[in-house]
Amino acid sequence: MSPSPASLRAADFFSPTVAALISVLVNYGGTFVLVFQAAELAGLTPAQTASWVWSVSVGVGVTGAWLSWRYKEPIITAWSTPGVAFLATVMPFTPYGEVIGAYMISALGFVVLGMTGAFEKLVRLIPGGIAAGLLAGILLQFGINAFGGASVDPLLVIVLLISYALLKRFTSRFAVVGILVIGLAMLVVQGRIDFSSVHLSLAEPIFEVPRFSLNALLGVALPLFIITLTGQYMPGMLVLRHDGFKTRADPILVTTGLGSLLMAPFGSHAFNVAAITAAICTGPDAHPDPRKRYIAGLACGLFYILVGTFGVTLATLFMVLPKAFITTLAGLALLGAIGGSLANAMADARTRETALVTFLATAANVTLLGVGGAFWGLVAGLTAHLLIHGGHRTLIGSPAKP
Repeated sequence: MSPSPASLRAADFFSPTVAALISVLVNYGGTFVLVFQAAELAGLTPAQTASWVWSVSVGVGVTGAWLSWRYKEPIITAWSTPGVAFLATVMPFTPYGEVIGAYMISALGFVVLGMTGAFEKLVRLIPGGIAAGLLAGILLQFGINAFGGASVDPLLVIVLLISYALLKRFTSRFAVVGILVIGLAMLVVQGRIDFSSVHLSLAEPIFEVPRFSLNALLGVALPLFIITLTGQYMPGMLVLRHDGFKTRADPILVTTGLGSLLMAPFGSHAFNVAAITAAICTGPDAHPDPRKRYIAGLACGLFYILVGTFGVTLATLFMVLPKAFITTLAGLALLGAIGGSLANAMADARTRETALVTFLATAANVTLLGVGGAFWGLVAGLTAHLLIHGGHRTLIGSPAKP
């Protein structure tokens, strides 16, 4: 049973809020540049680009906050990163009105899928070891990047690593917020970021009249639906399951699908349950008590709405932070999630090999037919599992047979 708001203390809000801030910072600082690249390639005006930023940020914020409050779990939502990477390849050749229509069709697809309950059944069929191996494979690159930045910005990375280790020794709960503060202070002292140059201005949403065509349906809507489902929803649901949260996929699909549908005419592409940045908020580092981690979902929602309200001006601020700072911060914040998922993947000796296949195939991040590594890693792991253990019930929540 989740604690009532009256039972929450002021101290309960600190760690989840910091986890949410880091999650949002990593999302904007790490992948949001793809939105600006896609907008530039598509020839969108600055006003249309600002509307895209507003609609996707506010939509993600509202749906994530609502789901987290409704189910009292840290259900973090985000925009489809593989989706926007795909859009950068098709938007230059598709009329913008038809792109908007394709967004709406894709969103309706998620609403219908959520109403059928089929996706929830699929998620429940995935063995626990394979789910953990998939998560570890997805997060591995972020852990590697935490150290890889030392070749570009050695002083910054070394200071963050040493600070993290020392903070972990004395105050494990506040280690990540400590390196966030230390890193930002160091960048300010070095003159590498200047907040005084930021001039906030409110975003103005622009309504685009949707147009529908068979070409956009097959060339934009269908690929966007498949890429988002396999690359975002599947690993995102497995992140929640890995950390013990049981909210069904159905209401998440319906809520994010409806949100995407409402925001599409203002330029927003698909948004969905998050995976990588969600792992920052769903584990013990966000709060020792799982019942209080939903606060991180509420805080994420508020941060996204805040960024969206000011559109491009505030989103750009996150992106001027040095890449080495973002990658090191993300990798260190995800160390617990990486270690926990690897431990769970290797825990059952009987399914250890298939979990390892999933982990390695996912970490290889092979892209085939426009679909990313998370999907193919899952396919490789399930195929190996069926060939080796076919006929034995080793599903999530079910004990493996000896």
